[in-house]
Amino acid sequence: MAKGAASVSDYRALAKARLPHFLFEYLDGGSYDEVTLRRNVEDLQAVALKQRVLRDVASIDLSTELFGKRVDLPVGLGPVGLSGLYARRGEVQAARAAAAAGVPFTLSTLSACSIGEVARAAPLWFQLYMVKDRGFVSDMVARAKEAGCGALLLTVDLAVPGTRYRDSRAGLSGSLRGPASRAFQVLRRPDWAWDVAVRGRPMTMGNLEPLLGSGAALADLMGWVAKNFDASVTWKDVEWVRSQWQGPLIVKGILDPDDARAAVDNGADAIVVSNHGGRQLDGVLSSARALPAIADAVAGRMPILADGGVRSGLDVVRMLALGADFVLLGRAWAYALAARGEAGVAHVLKLIEAEMRVAMALTGCTRIDQLNEQILERSGNQATF
Repeated sequence: MAKGAASVSDYRALAKARLPHFLFEYLDGGSYDEVTLRRNVEDLQAVALKQRVLRDVASIDLSTELFGKRVDLPVGLGPVGLSGLYARRGEVQAARAAAAAGVPFTLSTLSACSIGEVARAAPLWFQLYMVKDRGFVSDMVARAKEAGCGALLLTVDLAVPGTRYRDSRAGLSGSLRGPASRAFQVLRRPDWAWDVAVRGRPMTMGNLEPLLGSGAALADLMGWVAKNFDASVTWKDVEWVRSQWQGPLIVKGILDPDDARAAVDNGADAIVVSNHGGRQLDGVLSSARALPAIADAVAGRMPILADGGVRSGLDVVRMLALGADFVLLGRAWAYALAARGEAGVAHVLKLIEAEMRVAMALTGCTRIDQLNEQILERSGNQATF
């Protein structure tokens, strides 16, 4: 356990102190004025639960079933781009921590460690973007099959990159501040530089090497994203991916009930209610506010996963009560990885488990399937935020 770290917010502070400024801003920031980024956290924390007493809560079972398999917690590590740069071979460390805790880890297409490297260390899911080069997409699906990935997450809310002011100010995304600025920021973080930039070599974008080459720099990655993400993607492309992938296909980036229904109709096995961590269209609903209507639309027809603003086990309980079947952590595990590597991620998962147990005991619940709208304080037909 990192000294003094008792919560995800503590790990955020430790990550800020350890990472070069441009990397922390990439991890921590959102789009435009970051209204949705704040709403994700604040709306979820404002969900009111019913406290119940004198229930037998001596034995609490946190396990659940997803895609026909039993998992120890209704929680997984969602995809976080560049997380392999937050600690030495960071995605490998995070995947090992997830495996030890009995929860899934999802590798981003925009990872530092390749899918093959991570798969050799621990089981994983893989997150896929649709880019203009469909040959590259097909190759990534084939590599996910070869690596034995348990699920494919197709992210559909990045037809164009969001406008992220913090990245620009810090030296990414077309900023006038160039490599010299990033080098200065690295020199101010000698512990990170030794652990990651020196001992963690090779520092490449592992999954993008076929397109960018082995010497690709971070600036090359951002330019590639801007040029190659595909604004022409439609539900027909989801069907195309479905035709190549026989395992569970999860469509990530759903905020509208009609889109959730379309996911059912176009071959998806599950969805993730998500606004990309507030990094795409600012001002849209928080995941917590979007979730209940989507659950009403498709609950029982497919598993509903959700992410966005989850900073504690209490938040996980809130998401499940609002209609999710499973919750993905994003920044929560990435902060811990940056602060303390594999040990930090393992500690955050233990915190999530312990906090869930307290929240369930004090709402009178002993099983995950009891975490539903019945434990929410309500005003009329709406959950109280």
